[in-house]
Amino acid sequence: MIKKVWKSLLVIFVLLFLYLPILVLMVYSFTDAANIGAIRGFSLHNYVTLFTTPELVQMILGTVILALASALLATILGTLGAIGAFYSKKTIASAVTTMNQVPVVNADVVTGFSICILLVVVFGVSKDTFIPLVIGHVTLCAPFVFLSVIPKLKQMDSSIYEAALDLGATPFTALIRIVIPQIFPGIVSGFALAVTLSLDDYFVATYTKPATFDTISTYVVNATKGAQTTIKTALWALSTVIFLLVVLFTVVMNLRAERDNQERSGV
Repeated sequence: MIKKVWKSLLVIFVLLFLYLPILVLMVYSFTDAANIGAIRGFSLHNYVTLFTTPELVQMILGTVILALASALLATILGTLGAIGAFYSKKTIASAVTTMNQVPVVNADVVTGFSICILLVVVFGVSKDTFIPLVIGHVTLCAPFVFLSVIPKLKQMDSSIYEAALDLGATPFTALIRIVIPQIFPGIVSGFALAVTLSLDDYFVATYTKPATFDTISTYVVNATKGAQTTIKTALWALSTVIFLLVVLFTVVMNLRAERDNQERSGV
């Protein structure tokens, strides 16, 4: 009985530690308070400011477009890399998997600075073209897509692919019609993770973005250094919107996964 109580208290403590700051921010986003302190009256002023200020709207749209484009490219590269490594010889597969781990464990600041030096200084690519920024985010996200797809490939029945080849399908046709549908949940998970990583990134964007462009992360950091109070409090509303969207997406994905499992088990 005591162990159960301690386990429950530990779980509650962890949940409070993780979510209480976010909940406090959410509460204040619905007030007209200029600082975290005494709670004032209910207000939607922060949300009105968030969605009516051209600067904030452009920043949000730019960040979302960047995240979706980078995640799409990272998903394609990561998926192809995972498939290539899975069907390669053991030595090559091990080498590719090991090299894929380096960007995962490497510090983002090192990745961003290295890409900036390579593209801007060595190859002379202008940061105003957005090429360094996109390449930086693809480099950041693709290894995580690789890690999301590889487990699905290992769970897949490889004999299905071989049977398709024996029945006359070309390798490309077998890949599109047999392999991709089998690993599609891993691809979707990798894409979602890539979008999240791109939205959350600060260091890579700082070193590779054009001077006139800001992502949500870089904008928030700069906004804490002297922006108007209305802009700062509008960012509370932005944080709330992002959190609620993430929660909604997670719930939908979990419900869909549970439904698929029930359909497979025939329940």
